[in-house]
Amino acid sequence: MSKQPHILVEPHQVSDKVIVCGEPDRVNRIAEHLSDVEFLAENREFRLVRGLYNQSWVTVCSTGIGAASALIALEELQQCGMKQMVRVGSAGALQNAIALGDIIIAEAAVRDEGGSNSYVKNAFPACSDTSLVNGLNEYCDQQQISFHSGVVRSHDSFYTDEEQEICRYWHQKGVLGADMETSALLTVGRLRGVKVAAILTNVVLFEQDVQQGVTDYVAESAATMQGERHAILAALHALTR
Repeated sequence: MSKQPHILVEPHQVSDKVIVCGEPDRVNRIAEHLSDVEFLAENREFRLVRGLYNQSWVTVCSTGIGAASALIALEELQQCGMKQMVRVGSAGALQNAIALGDIIIAEAAVRDEGGSNSYVKNAFPACSDTSLVNGLNEYCDQQQISFHSGVVRSHDSFYTDEEQEICRYWHQKGVLGADMETSALLTVGRLRGVKVAAILTNVVLFEQDVQQGVTDYVAESAATMQGERHAILAALHALTR
């Protein structure tokens, strides 16, 4: 098989265990926890490296923002032999009790993005793989990291005209937080026979101004960076335990 058209890697370069993240620079931060790191490729929003953790090879791939590009990565990584994937991402809280830097483990997701809907009717559930979720929970319990586990919501824009009303609606339904990729990855991963889970760091307080929250995250506030580190190590544990 030749190189994949978007992620620019061949099957022998991709391990069966993969971490995906949105931000390309997060790939570098994940790589800091690996040994024997090898740069694989970079194209558009996709940056890929591979390294060893707990005597297992793990591939790391960024996907940019949104379901469409995340699903390109999933499809091409699956073509290269990926069997398990954990998304290490960020989210905005939909509950008051979730602080900046808190960890959210997605057990399932509301499918409010268009990517997965182009594959299968919306009645099909977006559910995480139980064994990976157990691994994420196990790490957080062992390290005494406070975390929230439950349902998240994935969507295509946080600049809609009714965004405040939408967030309040899902807040009332007990949804923990919102991102833009998790539900698509859970859904299409299930369709493709890939085990998928997601662990997210909260970077925006509930009903905080989105622009201010993202600005704080870009400035690498201590809480969100510590939360990201916890999420990375939990994902590596879940994939390699």
